[in-house]
Amino acid sequence: MIDWDDVRYFLAVARGGSVRAAARGLAVNHATVLRRISHLEERLGAQMFEKLPAGYRLTSAGEDVLELATQMEISSHQLETRVLGRDQSVRGLLRVTLTPILATHLLMPDFADFARLYPDIEMEILSSGELANLTNREADVAIRVVYDRSTLPLNLHGLKGPEVFGGVYVSRDRLAEWQSGASEPLRWIVIANHGVPDWANEGAVRTTGVPFKVTDAAAEIAAVRQGLGIAALPCFVGDADPDLRRVPGANLHKYGTLWILTQGETRKTKRVRLFTEFVSKRVAAYGHRLVGQ
Repeated sequence: MIDWDDVRYFLAVARGGSVRAAARGLAVNHATVLRRISHLEERLGAQMFEKLPAGYRLTSAGEDVLELATQMEISSHQLETRVLGRDQSVRGLLRVTLTPILATHLLMPDFADFARLYPDIEMEILSSGELANLTNREADVAIRVVYDRSTLPLNLHGLKGPEVFGGVYVSRDRLAEWQSGASEPLRWIVIANHGVPDWANEGAVRTTGVPFKVTDAAAEIAAVRQGLGIAALPCFVGDADPDLRRVPGANLHKYGTLWILTQGETRKTKRVRLFTEFVSKRVAAYGHRLVGQ
């Protein structure tokens, strides 16, 4: 009989392209991954991977196994969510995935209120640049800004929230300097690999062609506050900050629509239903802030 754990390790190497990447993703050591792959190869009587200088490549036998292993994974997740969907207790773990800026600048007070209402629910807020995957049960609820609804996976169920707009912002002091006649141009502050958005009309303020680059939104906002230049930010961030002002004449731009997403049987659990209903009401009340009114 094939051990499902061996299959999980096989999938991790196939997707990561190396034993090291698989070990990192599974939070185990290098030797454990090798042992599991060796055990699967012994059970099947075939070599799954060819070791190359650039990493691990599937053999023809490995490619055959990959398709069946993926089906096993899907069945495993369906089994897990089906059983979980029967859990109607108001306790247990609730994992929510969203971007850091949504967590820290908009929804954390609401998460705190929900946690106080239901102290037996263990909340885990997964706020990072990489959103957890609902289909793989990495999270129970996802809160995302989606520009095109058709890009959402068909297996996800969503509660539609307000639209989200962004604008161009500068520090209050730098704007006052410019309005008093200062002619020094301002830098664009951008997150590395993003660049200046095409929609961001710089308005009446002159800018230089030399950007100031950061790696995350928190640093970007801090740099604007320090008067280093201007940046495109969500309206719910820029308008709420007393140290920031919109750049005169700059455009607003629609980022997308806020969605609260769940998957499969998981959405039927009582704690997930309570949370999505609670947060959707709070989000609806933020409509004017999200569109920049």
